[in-house]
Amino acid sequence: MTKNKPVVVVGLMGSGKSTAGRLISEALGVPLTDSDPYLMERHGGTAAEIAAREGAQALHRYEAEHVLHELAGEPKVIAAAASTVEDPRVRAALRDALVVWVDADDEVLARRMRSGDHRPDFSPAAMRARRERYFREVADLRCDVGVLTPEQVRDAVLRELGLPAADPS
Repeated sequence: MTKNKPVVVVGLMGSGKSTAGRLISEALGVPLTDSDPYLMERHGGTAAEIAAREGAQALHRYEAEHVLHELAGEPKVIAAAASTVEDPRVRAALRDALVVWVDADDEVLARRMRSGDHRPDFSPAAMRARRERYFREVADLRCDVGVLTPEQVRDAVLRELGLPAADPS
């Protein structure tokens, strides 16, 4: 049953993890936890600020800490940073969750990232080469967000959990 199993949304930057996670958590009536607010609250900065201040290794360690910490608590929806799938401890912990991989073509992700100031030099191809095998390993469900709306992703997750689609109102 959904209230007993966490849902973890993974994907590259620009894939809509936070948006899909919010919709899924609302539909399930469980809390959402997102890596970006977690980093700000626990480590005093955005991902970019922490990477500049402490280095990418520290940032990735904090992002993995977020997922491991949240998986140890009450079931919820977790919007996880892409780097977390590189950590073998996280991959092992994800076995007890429903893992949703939100993905799109590299051009779609790059366009989404250019429209904001999050990371102007983001290269989806480089990140995909590094992480795609792990996404494939952990994912129970892959949603192409180049084609699907966030609401359709939510509904696909609900179907995967054996629940009816959300009320469109």
